[in-house]
Amino acid sequence: MNRFSISVRLTVWFTAVFLCGFVTLSIAMYGGWSYTLSSSRDRTLTRRAARALDVLASLARQPTPIVSARYDQFVDATPEGNFIQVFDGGGRRLYPGISLLPKDFPWPVPHRPSDDKYRNLTYRGREFRVLQHPAMVGSEPLLIMVAGQLEDNRQMLARFTTGLLETIPILLAATALAGYFMSRRVLRPIDRLTVAVRSLTIGNLSERLPIGETGDELQRLAETCNHMLARLEKAVSQIKRFTADASHELRSPLSFISMVSECALRNPDLAPECRESFEEILEESREATRLLEDMLVLARSDAGHVDLPFEPTDLAPLVEDALERARAAAEAKRHHLSLHCVNGPFGIRGDCASLRRLIWTLLDNAIKYTAEGGRIDVRLDGDGSRVRLIVRDSGVGISSDLLPRVFERFFRADAARSQPGTGLGLAIAKWIADVHRADLTVESQPGSGSAFTVAFPAQS
Repeated sequence: MNRFSISVRLTVWFTAVFLCGFVTLSIAMYGGWSYTLSSSRDRTLTRRAARALDVLASLARQPTPIVSARYDQFVDATPEGNFIQVFDGGGRRLYPGISLLPKDFPWPVPHRPSDDKYRNLTYRGREFRVLQHPAMVGSEPLLIMVAGQLEDNRQMLARFTTGLLETIPILLAATALAGYFMSRRVLRPIDRLTVAVRSLTIGNLSERLPIGETGDELQRLAETCNHMLARLEKAVSQIKRFTADASHELRSPLSFISMVSECALRNPDLAPECRESFEEILEESREATRLLEDMLVLARSDAGHVDLPFEPTDLAPLVEDALERARAAAEAKRHHLSLHCVNGPFGIRGDCASLRRLIWTLLDNAIKYTAEGGRIDVRLDGDGSRVRLIVRDSGVGISSDLLPRVFERFFRADAARSQPGTGLGLAIAKWIADVHRADLTVESQPGSGSAFTVAFPAQS
């Protein structure tokens, strides 16, 4: 059930509760309606017994033939009158005549009870209700039996049941639609908050979620999220300032270390062991300087202080220049380096310096992690709306669980830890692609190499 959305779950629960309530109400209504019809039938039988008794009482002093004739007239004039018969105290039937009685009707044994007695019986597939009513006419005890069919009651209950069964699907559908509509309407502010939160990045933490003056839990949730964003923005700003300040302040001592090392290496009388030490110091200072430069670039990008001069640019010459620059390093590892340009032209809008850095980062990454004798294929492909740069290598590859993290800062896969680098190159490449509204993606299989694709919007 938890796999479904809250709207669906609320709709299901609301519909289930409604169904249980409706079924309970229907059962109660059916029971009440059945009891009402049964009571009405019993009252009808009682009235007929009372009318028969009134007729007999009015003829108490008349001769038997007259009483029999008058009772037969009463039977003819009364609905279902032939289902009324009168017995004396000994159980002998007095009225009506045998010709007026329904044939083979299963009358109960005439036994005079102390009070009215009801029972049900079946006659020719139909249900009947029988009343045994004890009475007195003068000083003579009588038993009046009255029978009435229950078919009308059964048909009314059947129509009532059919109506309920036909109504349930309609009401369920209406309830489900109404429940879903109401739940979606109630949860719509949460959807808006979700969209707003998803749009937040490290670059726009100053934005705040919209707050509706509703006074409910959703307003308190939005206010809490905004307070959290304020604290997060403050913490991130402090980190950015620290990174930028530290990177800037460390450039001077590193430059001084490099300068001193270079001056020392110019001394022809320097001892070999000292020369080796100064060379290591110089190399490490240069590596630290590159790291600081990368950190400064990312710090400026996070702060939004980088304004690149975009202009119409042909991507093909930039790729060719980067390949020429990388050819020496590739030949040193006996790599086969190739370039394929199809479906030109390859015009985009961008900053040439940052685009060169992006291309070089992808090529340098491919050379580093491709074994000797491997293959690096570069492809430029245009389709009128996008220009794609694909750098494919036959290197060590990246496992699927690490792929989502390759563009994180300082992230290096286990296979890459033995290679030189800071772990910031792909993060900067991702930032450059984002600035150019391009999509930088990677596909890789361990042992089969990797393919980095940058899809730029073509220049219109």
